[in-house]
Amino acid sequence: MLGRCRRTMLMLTVATMCAPAAAQVAHPEQWPAAKPPTMPDTATERRIDALMARMSLEQKVGQVVQGDIASITPEDVRRYHLGSVFNGGNSDPGGKYNAPAKDWLALADAFWDASTTSDPKLPRIPAIWGIDAVHGHSNVVGATLFPHNIGLGAMRDPDLMRRIGAATAVEMRVTGIDWTFAPTIAVVRDDRWGRTYEGFGETSEVATSYAGPLVEGLQGRIGDKDWLRGPHVIATAKHFLGDGGTKDGKDQGDAQLSEAQLQDLFADPYYAALKAGVQSVMASFSSWNGAKMTGNESLLTGVLKNRMGFDGFIVGDWNGHGQVAGCTNTNCPQALKAGLDVYMAPDSWKGIWETTLAGVKAGTIPMGRLDDAVRRVLRVKMRAGIFEAVKPSARPFAGRYDLLASPEHKAIARQAVAESLVLLKNSGVLPLKPGASILVAGDAADDVARQSGGWTLSWQGTDTKPADFPNATSIWRGIEENVKTAGGRAALSPDGRFQTKPDAAIVVFGETPYAEFQGDRADVGFDDTADTLTTIKRLKAAGVPVVAVFLSGRPLWVNPYLNTADAFVAAWLPGSEGAGVADVLFGQREFRGRLPYSWPARRDQTPLNVGEPGYAPLFAYGFGLTTKDDGKLALLPEERSGGAGDRNTLFARGTVGNGRRLLLGATGQPLVANPGPDLITQRAADRVSQEDSNRIIWTGRASATAALVGAPVDLTREANGDVALLVDLRVDGGPSAPVTLNGVAVTERLRALAGRWGQLAVPLRCLTDRSRVTRPFAMITAGQLDVTISAIRFGSAAGDVVDCRKHR
Repeated sequence: MLGRCRRTMLMLTVATMCAPAAAQVAHPEQWPAAKPPTMPDTATERRIDALMARMSLEQKVGQVVQGDIASITPEDVRRYHLGSVFNGGNSDPGGKYNAPAKDWLALADAFWDASTTSDPKLPRIPAIWGIDAVHGHSNVVGATLFPHNIGLGAMRDPDLMRRIGAATAVEMRVTGIDWTFAPTIAVVRDDRWGRTYEGFGETSEVATSYAGPLVEGLQGRIGDKDWLRGPHVIATAKHFLGDGGTKDGKDQGDAQLSEAQLQDLFADPYYAALKAGVQSVMASFSSWNGAKMTGNESLLTGVLKNRMGFDGFIVGDWNGHGQVAGCTNTNCPQALKAGLDVYMAPDSWKGIWETTLAGVKAGTIPMGRLDDAVRRVLRVKMRAGIFEAVKPSARPFAGRYDLLASPEHKAIARQAVAESLVLLKNSGVLPLKPGASILVAGDAADDVARQSGGWTLSWQGTDTKPADFPNATSIWRGIEENVKTAGGRAALSPDGRFQTKPDAAIVVFGETPYAEFQGDRADVGFDDTADTLTTIKRLKAAGVPVVAVFLSGRPLWVNPYLNTADAFVAAWLPGSEGAGVADVLFGQREFRGRLPYSWPARRDQTPLNVGEPGYAPLFAYGFGLTTKDDGKLALLPEERSGGAGDRNTLFARGTVGNGRRLLLGATGQPLVANPGPDLITQRAADRVSQEDSNRIIWTGRASATAALVGAPVDLTREANGDVALLVDLRVDGGPSAPVTLNGVAVTERLRALAGRWGQLAVPLRCLTDRSRVTRPFAMITAGQLDVTISAIRFGSAAGDVVDCRKHR
């Protein structure tokens, strides 16, 4: 595709003849023109005309509003004529994250029945259900979990992507769901972004090659009888536009780019998805030079609909309309007028329905714009055969639970895992001999949740247990099966200790699961809370060759691990088929993966993508060894380069991060690092390794405070996203008087942790002022208290969360 201001990906700095970076209004005539891949169907449009002529205004408004299943009932769908429902990452039937597949199907029937209840005065308009099936049908227990997009980007295999899309669609149909919020076709320009693993690469090359096959796998091919029907579902291209290009990699942030850069870097995958017939596009949370995409008429209507020829519907992201200037979650005519067709209003659906209805009646929302949005929704429903369909449980594939993780689907996923692995170093140890004696170590070796990452049964991919993955194979289990089949011996030892010296060791470690802004980072350094490096060094000192298998949602600075291990494999987030890792390590398949993202040479390296001046990664975009290559690596520098660490980690491994200080003192008085022994003291302590924790002791002589103090930060977004302050600690004494953490009473929870390690979780919504937080951690008591703290961070709680409404 060539635009008037078009440049190649290797000439990204030439911007003098393009729109200035401050532009907020696009010029559609400067974008490549495209036509819809399907000719207008006269019969369908006439059918829509007749249907809309019979619809009430309330019905029309209902078609442009969708609510989350955690905040809506089938009766609400019937009463407000809602055109669709959806489930967010933490919304499940009955509120159970591990609800069985049959419960999903039963709830799909309930919403269907409610939307199709006969009304003699109004036409019947069935509702559809949308879900984030982003690496398989990943909300449902037992489904196939494919590698996340970053791993699929390493494959460079469009045909396999088509098969992955088709398998995902069938498993969705098993549970009665007919619309997925996938694929994500973001081009990620800053690896600090918490959604990096949702992108296929740092250039548009891979996403553009994948968009069409993946959409066709999900939806079927245009013109085929089963297009959008039978084993296929409605797909969504997201997030339009520039979500991977925000400043500093901030989720929901601002893409500060010229119009030409916006087009050149991010548009091609959308042209490919539209050509394949994608029926839904999701507007991004992010902004373009300060203007929210969800309210940008020049891009949603001018470019996407008019210039690119999109005739499906545009859906918003989770209350994204509420971020548009002048809007709230329950009142945003600006978004609809800009071109949004469906408000994604999880808990605000009723309010947005009421204000939209009122706006149309008052004339502040043009009737023509509402009718266009409704027409687009109805057009997609008719194309998908929704009006002729029976209830979800009576459709083809519904209730065939044997199709969840069927042998065919597992084989596709296993092949994808094998093709996604990227070999970065090999000093002759790979491939391993299947009949050898193999030690498997690392805290992630036997953990399907770790290898699957975020968006797995829950939003963050946390708080699950092994039983939640009945059809999955951990990396350890895959290795064990491979070795034993060949007559060898395999042993699992997370800390790497052994009685009998093995022939080689495989150490599996990496990031813990996260999603969206909870994964945003300040730098690209790997923070290893499990101290895996010590394990690798211990094995090396014993003369054991070590293969490091690194799980991550992005490339990270890991120089010490690269130096120490004999071989290093980037395994990304492979999903449920861990045996695919063993297939390659033991030589049944050759390494073929190539880096979809450049690998950083420094922890604090400013992201520079391929083609940009100063581009000097450790491993370039497209790099990947085979076992036949010379995989030796010269010794790398191990200085941490002053990296700022994980944005969400406040204290870990004995160090306070991100420019903060742990200060103590009398409550209400200036705090200092060491006020003396009379009131409150702190000193280093050990948990896993030497001085990786901090012990704080209150004497009880007067009220005293321990606080992390630093520059003010805005935690509004995190507070709205159910993020909590998480404190890993052990109580060694007390409390003898009430204790508060960030103003919330935590006395009873501390008493429950007496003598043992546990977690204290206080939601950030408990903060009274969330926009300028200088003390994200402040613990206060007038009594005696002795606690040892090993970590303080923002994230999703692994256990009980303190209810700030009850414990003020």
